[in-house]
Amino acid sequence: MARRPYPEGTPEKSPIGHMVELVKTSVPPIHPDGAPFVLGPLAIAALGRRHTIIRRTGQLTALACAAFFRHPNRVPPTRPGVAVAPADGTITLVDEAAPPAELGLGDAPLPRVSIFLSVLDVHVQRAPVEGTVHAVIHQPGKFMSADLAEASDHNERNTMVLATYGDQRVIVVQIAGLIARRIVCHAGVGDQLQRGQTYGLIRFGSRVDTFLPQGSKLLVEVGQRAVGAETILAELPESAR
Repeated sequence: MARRPYPEGTPEKSPIGHMVELVKTSVPPIHPDGAPFVLGPLAIAALGRRHTIIRRTGQLTALACAAFFRHPNRVPPTRPGVAVAPADGTITLVDEAAPPAELGLGDAPLPRVSIFLSVLDVHVQRAPVEGTVHAVIHQPGKFMSADLAEASDHNERNTMVLATYGDQRVIVVQIAGLIARRIVCHAGVGDQLQRGQTYGLIRFGSRVDTFLPQGSKLLVEVGQRAVGAETILAELPESAR
């Protein structure tokens, strides 16, 4: 007699149930802000179902948008006193720079890590540390290519300041790129964010800068691939833990 492939008391799943479970665990969900970009092309495909070109164009556009706005589950490290990557992408700068001028924090340089997001990367942004949102400031600007160093100063950006334990500040800057024309930030002053928690996104190519407290030990280098919420950027100084 064949053995049951499930523990005693566990109901057997049908082949369809197995397929549904496989899809749920393998295909990442879509960020809610991306839903209109997926549903719109699908509606066009449905309305133009009698026309092959319209139907296929709508379906392919919806599929591309679903891939762009994917929102995979991530598991932040439990290691205390570290900052994680706020986004997926390629690390293009590891240096020190003055924080965004609109914060009024002066010109004293802080450790900075810049991550460039191509159109193929996941585009949601996540809190690099646990903390309270101290400030959120939107700054209009240009739309230069986000992989250029000067994009940090001249492009449209949204800056969020997180206050960590010990009243230290970690600054995350969402920067629009050559194609990106819309920055979304759902965090507001006073919100409490957990490390790795999603708080916003940038549509269609962008960059995210993270400014860390002076004394932080940077653990990444230029050219490295970062995974949002999981790659450790730096060890924070004791005063920020």
